[in-house]
Amino acid sequence: MMSFGTLIAFAFVSLGMVCSPGPNMIYLISRSITQGRMAGLISLLGVMLGFLVYIIATMLGLTILFTAVPFVFETVKIAGAAYLLWLAWNAVKPGATTILSTRNLPIDPPKKLFLMGFMTNLLNPKIAILYVSLLPQFENPERGSLFFQSASLGLVQITVSFTVNLLIILTASRVATWFGTRPTWLSVQRWFMGSVLTGLAVRLVFERRQ
Repeated sequence: MMSFGTLIAFAFVSLGMVCSPGPNMIYLISRSITQGRMAGLISLLGVMLGFLVYIIATMLGLTILFTAVPFVFETVKIAGAAYLLWLAWNAVKPGATTILSTRNLPIDPPKKLFLMGFMTNLLNPKIAILYVSLLPQFENPERGSLFFQSASLGLVQITVSFTVNLLIILTASRVATWFGTRPTWLSVQRWFMGSVLTGLAVRLVFERRQ
């Protein structure tokens, strides 16, 4: 059985990951602002399903696959870095809009919102790195079944992520309103977001298999 200290330590790592800007945060903020909190919540449920897929895959040996077949890991890594750079470019390119600016988007049905949230998380390289590289570092064969240890750590990560993202959804409109009256801060936010995403892409490129 895993120690309480290990679970707390992993909870802090998960908190740091979910608080750093990434595809999930961008999507949930954008959807909550443009279509309301309920749409954001439905999208969040899709994101949570993506986490469950990663947990199950990890429990069934995803880490072993990446270790045994380096080409698979490298492919996922490069694709993830390219995706982050694409998001960064869209944040800073001429005429780009910030995720905190209100926009008139088509109203998507709940099914599409859920699916988009699911796919956004499933294709999120930051989450892939969390489960493939970080999670195994908190597991200890001497503490019992790695299967159940992965499940415990995954449950902690999902709880932290759901709580933080729910707060983001509930406050997105207020934050957008504040930024909307301050054009300079909107520009700063766009370049900050682009810089962070670029940094994540570079870090991902140099990520090594554990």
